[in-house]
Amino acid sequence: MDNHALNKRVTLFGGHYGSGKTNIAVNWAIHLAGKGEKVAIADIDIVNPYFRTKDSMNELTAAGVEVIALPFANTSVDLPSLPAEVYGLVQRYDKKVIMDIGGDDRGAYALGRYRPYILEEGNFENLFVANFYRPLTRTAEEAYEVFREIEAASGIPFTGIVNNSNIGAETTIEDVLKTADLAEELAQLCGVPVVMTTADERICGENPDIFPLKLQKKLF
Repeated sequence: MDNHALNKRVTLFGGHYGSGKTNIAVNWAIHLAGKGEKVAIADIDIVNPYFRTKDSMNELTAAGVEVIALPFANTSVDLPSLPAEVYGLVQRYDKKVIMDIGGDDRGAYALGRYRPYILEEGNFENLFVANFYRPLTRTAEEAYEVFREIEAASGIPFTGIVNNSNIGAETTIEDVLKTADLAEELAQLCGVPVVMTTADERICGENPDIFPLKLQKKLF
């Protein structure tokens, strides 16, 4: 795993719908908190009302992570309302900030309102999460189209790629590793590095090149 992402204050996770970015954002926030960092996580995913950062509120709070979620997360109401507290996170510099961005270009538009502050500070990683087993991102070329659509919608350039290729509970470590060439092909197309490969902690073993994920549970 490329540790350069540890050096940035703000880390954004975006990707195709269902790529697993929320689960990665939660795990990354807990990982940073475990290293002694002051961390906050902000969920600005206005696209998916049923798989939210708030689902892991107990785990995040126990790890010392500040959680800012959409006001209607985990309710039957789904309005595109973003919490004002997010402005505070991007305007002050006392914490590491993780942001979970909505899927595809539609979700990335919500990030636009915070773009001036993020770009002005210039201390960010914007990571594209790819799952090469998902429809519409099965090839590097398909993933590249999604990459460019999200980047254009957000107005914030991607700086790296996270390979989160999996087929759910049946995924083996071999399934993950055999997508490495696709991830590198995507990196070449996009002009940014692969900074992380992720997998369920139950199949990682002692592989130092894979970031282990504790899978998040849905509340709905």
